[in-house]
Amino acid sequence: MIIYEYPFNERIRTYLRLEHLFHRLTELVSREEPLDHHYALATIFEVMDVGARADLKSDVLKDLDKQKQALLAYRGNPAIDQTVLDGVLQQIERGFTDLNNLPGKAGHALTENDWLMSIRSRIGIPGGTCEFDLPAYYAWQHESGAHRRADLERWSATLAPLADSIHLLLKLLRDSGSPQKVMATGGQYQQNLPQGRTFQLLRLALDPALGLIPEISGNRLMVSIRLMRLEDDDRLHASNEDAAFELTLCS
Repeated sequence: MIIYEYPFNERIRTYLRLEHLFHRLTELVSREEPLDHHYALATIFEVMDVGARADLKSDVLKDLDKQKQALLAYRGNPAIDQTVLDGVLQQIERGFTDLNNLPGKAGHALTENDWLMSIRSRIGIPGGTCEFDLPAYYAWQHESGAHRRADLERWSATLAPLADSIHLLLKLLRDSGSPQKVMATGGQYQQNLPQGRTFQLLRLALDPALGLIPEISGNRLMVSIRLMRLEDDDRLHASNEDAAFELTLCS
């Protein structure tokens, strides 16, 4: 199944973007080739750009504290495994402390590294990191894979508290929803959302064998899904087929 996710607010949208970047960074750093490590470094700079939003750190800390307060209400509940509950609470407290102790915005410590900032200033320019523009960077790319990986891990460590907190918050959010099987009639599906509940994330699981791609839109009142198919002209065309999929609303 392919899982598509749709955020209902800008804060969750930012979390998902960061999660995507952190997954990519982890994958690229573990490799050996200079080209992979070039894009790992570019990903670090992308995280810094997304993390530059003034209220991001504050939002993450508030969400961690909100989750902590919600879970504390389950203390003593006989239907809840208290060992598991305590483990999650410890993760939240550790994430809160580590992120709170991090000075400035995401990657702030890296902005004091002039060599890295010289690369950052040119990496967005087409061909801007050629050897004649950045000979020191070119030389670094000729270091051993282990040497480059060690540098990347050291630089990435400054982003780890944010990465761990984002992963934890999104896991808790995803776990809050219950999947339901639904049917798109003629390639269309709409659902009114229950009043009094604020959903933050929609998850849609679709069988790849169907060859369909969902276009999702939604707000606090309603969700609308249109199933599309990529045709031979490399364009998306609306499907008029009935198709089943799994829908999860997470709050």
